[in-house]
Amino acid sequence: MGKITGFKEFERKTPKYLAVDERTKNYQEFVVQMSKEEVETQGARCMDCGVPFCHTGCPLGNIIPDFNDQVYNGKWQAALKTLLSTNNFPEFTGRICPAPCESACVLGINKPPVTIKNIEVSIIDYAYAQGWMVPQPPAIRSEKRVAVVGSGPAGLAAADQLNKAGHSVTVYERADRIGGLLRYGIPDFKLDKKHVARRVEIMEKEGVKFVTNANVGVNVPVADLKQNFDAIVLAGGSTIARDLPIAGREANGVHYAMHFLTQNNKRVQGDKIPEDVALMATGKHVVVIGGGDTGSDCVGTSIRHGAASVTQIELLPKPPEARTAETPWPTHPGPRMLSTSSSQAEGCKRDWSVQSKEFVKDEKGNLKGINCVRLEWKGGKPVEISGSEFFMQADLVLLAMGFLFPDSKSFVDDLGVEKDERGNIKADSKYRTSAEGVYAAGDMRRGQSLVVWAISEGRECARSVDEFLQGQPSLLQAKNRSLTEIGA
Repeated sequence: MGKITGFKEFERKTPKYLAVDERTKNYQEFVVQMSKEEVETQGARCMDCGVPFCHTGCPLGNIIPDFNDQVYNGKWQAALKTLLSTNNFPEFTGRICPAPCESACVLGINKPPVTIKNIEVSIIDYAYAQGWMVPQPPAIRSEKRVAVVGSGPAGLAAADQLNKAGHSVTVYERADRIGGLLRYGIPDFKLDKKHVARRVEIMEKEGVKFVTNANVGVNVPVADLKQNFDAIVLAGGSTIARDLPIAGREANGVHYAMHFLTQNNKRVQGDKIPEDVALMATGKHVVVIGGGDTGSDCVGTSIRHGAASVTQIELLPKPPEARTAETPWPTHPGPRMLSTSSSQAEGCKRDWSVQSKEFVKDEKGNLKGINCVRLEWKGGKPVEISGSEFFMQADLVLLAMGFLFPDSKSFVDDLGVEKDERGNIKADSKYRTSAEGVYAAGDMRRGQSLVVWAISEGRECARSVDEFLQGQPSLLQAKNRSLTEIGA
C-alpha cells in the first residue's frame, strides 16, 4: 500500500519530456525517466484501499498495490516478481499503454492518481539494468507442439506462456521481422525497437522458435501446420483498415496510415525504401483523418519528416475536458474525454466535427486538398451545417480511422474456422474456434484493441491451449520458469 500518509505528503510526479525542438530531430524515445529515489517516493502515494480498483482497470489484473509497496520499500526484485507474475512484457505496456489502471485509481477520485504506468516501466528497466532479466528455459518439456500465427503482443504472450508450460512453440510471422504492431505499427520514438529485439532474444534462448517471412496459407501451407502441430493459435492483428470511399479517393497522396507508419519504421531500422513508393511528409501540408492513437502516431512522424503543416481532423465532436455522467470513475474514458498526446503537442492543429466530402486533385491526379463540411451532432447523429463548406489544403492525407477485421482469407477456409458478424475469427470464452485444436486471441478474436488487451488475450488463450494439450491446467501449477531466482 505504500506509505500510510504518502498520498497526503507527496504530489504526483511524472517523467519529463525532452523539448519539442530537440526530440523532433530524430526518432529516439524522449521520455526522461525519474531517478530510483523519485520512483520510490511515487510508490509511497499508493493508499490502503479497501477495494483496489486499479486491478479491475488493468486488463492484465496487475497486482498494482503490491509492487507499489515493494518499490516504496526498496524491494525492487520482489516488485519485479510481482509484475512479471501477470504481465509478460511490462517494457511494452509501461511505454505505450494508455494506463486504464490510473483512471481506476481510488486516489484519482479527488487527487491526481498514482503514477502506476511509470512505476511499472521503471521496475522492468531497472531489472534489465541490474542483469536480472536472463533466459530461464522450462525445466520440463512436454511432447506437445504449438504453432502461433502472428508475432504481435497477443502472439508473443501466448508463445511465452506456452513455452513456460514446457510445450515446443513455433511463431510464424509474415513480415521480415518479429513484433507485429510493436515492430511496424508503433513509431520508434514511442517504443524503441531495441526493447522488442531484447525480449525476442530472451524468448529464443528460452526455446521459442521464430520464423519470419512466413505467410500462413500463402507460402506456409495450412496442411503443414495441421500435420506438424498439436494446436494452433491464431494471433494476427486487425489489419484491414477502414477506407474513406469518397470522390477523388484515387488521387495521388491519399494513403492508409499504417502504410505510412510501417514504411517509416523500416526506414528507421535501416531499410532502403525505393523512391517511387516512398511516403514522406517533408515540406507537405499533411491532413490526418482520425483522432486515435494511430492518427497521433502519424502526426508525430510527419512532424519529424519536416512537414509544412499537420492537421488532424475528426468526425466526432470535441470531447469534454473532464469526466461526465458518461465517463464516471473508475471507467477509462479513452477518446470520450479530451487528451493531448505528446505528438499532438509538438505542433498539430486539431479540428472536430468535420466531414470530408471530396478529395480534390489537379490535372495530373495529384492531391490538392479536401472539400469539407462542418457537422452538428443531434441525438448522436451527424447533421451537415448548411453553408459551412470549406476547402482544406493537403498534399498528403493519411487515413487513420481504425481497422475492420484481420486479413485471414488465406487460411480461414483451409483451417475450417468460422468468422463472426464483424469479420473476426469466431472463438468462445476459452478462445476455441470451430475447428478442433485451433484457438484465436487478440485483435483476430476481439477486434482492434489495446496492446495490453492483446497480451491479456494471449495469456488466457495459452491457458486454454495448455489445458487442451495436457488435460489439466498445468500453467496454474507454475512448475516451469519459476521466478524464485529473482528474489523476494
